[in-house]
Amino acid sequence: MQKQKERVCVIGLGYVGFPLAVQCAVKEYEVFGYDKDEKKLSCIEKGENIVNEEYLDEALKKTKINVIRDEKEMNQCDIFVIAVPTPVDEKYYPDLGFVEDASRTVAKNMKEGALVVVESTINPGVCEEVVRPIFEKAGWKIGETVFISHCPERINPGDKKWNVTNIPRVVGSFEEKGLERSVKFYENILDAKIMPMKTIREAEAAKIIENSFRDVNIAFVNELAKSFDLMGIDIVNVIKGAATKPFAFMPHWPSRGVGGHCIPVDPYYLIEKAKENDFDHKFLRMARTINNSMPAYTVEVLQEMLNQIEKSIKGTNIGVLGVSYKANVGDLRESPALKVIEILEKHGAKLHVFDPYLPEHSNVKNIDEVLQKSETVVLLTNHKEFLEIKPEKYKEKGIKVLLDGMNCLDKKEFLDAGLIFKGIGR
Repeated sequence: MQKQKERVCVIGLGYVGFPLAVQCAVKEYEVFGYDKDEKKLSCIEKGENIVNEEYLDEALKKTKINVIRDEKEMNQCDIFVIAVPTPVDEKYYPDLGFVEDASRTVAKNMKEGALVVVESTINPGVCEEVVRPIFEKAGWKIGETVFISHCPERINPGDKKWNVTNIPRVVGSFEEKGLERSVKFYENILDAKIMPMKTIREAEAAKIIENSFRDVNIAFVNELAKSFDLMGIDIVNVIKGAATKPFAFMPHWPSRGVGGHCIPVDPYYLIEKAKENDFDHKFLRMARTINNSMPAYTVEVLQEMLNQIEKSIKGTNIGVLGVSYKANVGDLRESPALKVIEILEKHGAKLHVFDPYLPEHSNVKNIDEVLQKSETVVLLTNHKEFLEIKPEKYKEKGIKVLLDGMNCLDKKEFLDAGLIFKGIGR
């Protein structure tokens, strides 16, 4: 393949930016990466896989990402991809500070004619009302001396099938030339369909509704889990039954809460933006309330189980399996496990926490130590290592109570073994 002439600079080298940078290098662009985390930059220089995605291992052996520490070096690049976080604050209000800072950095250091693509998840209107003014204030003319587009990231950490290389994308821009350049760029680097949107706001809105859709459906089954538990109905079996319908139903699963950077965050961006237009997203607010309630509900279920052996959470040795928000990755972003742990600590539990992917957030060395020190166990992340633990091992270690916060274990198998066992809604 002939080497691409354009140079790409990715700003923000996390779960989104780093895989994208690697993919650009695979497609023979000359790639530069900028991040304020010196530890990340040093690891990238050594060729390390900083997000631990297995599919990147082989690519990293054949590619190179040039790290940038001095932002002035950005002026050699033709395409900029902004992939920085867009969190919410403690009151769930959107924080666009990282996007603003990255935009100012690019606007100050880019050369004329550059293409700037925002991949960070943002609410409709941010490119027009926040990003564009930053470039105009720096003296650039949109559609003439700079081209700004939005291609919302789509990534699913730990997914063996879908990753940055093959997930279809949508792209929006301020004008036709910017849109054409953006579509061409993504068609060059991805093995997936690229759909141009009519406006940049449409592209922004597409990502927000993707994750709000999931949040609403998860809230629905989480509420059902609470209801069905009171009726003695196993919600997991019910969902499996409903999923036999070959159309108009998509299964979602209840659990100890929703984690990750997107689903528990993105709805707030739409909620707050709608307020500016005198609209109240009651449905989205309710979904967020329900999903935010699940860590506390998980603790309530645990106390009900402990009642059967005349124990309270206070003073009880409780093993916690998993801290990450998702199976088989070491990712803490918005992890509901952290909230469960916080509530248990407030109730005076003696916690023994282990996550093989987050040893720095564990206070024991391995699974055996968790089981040895505990009389009750709460499974909060469905890591493969935890799925392999047989009921007999829990019994052998003297575990009496097991709460499956992810509904990932065989209920009958554990009940038959004589354990006090429950899931969320089962």
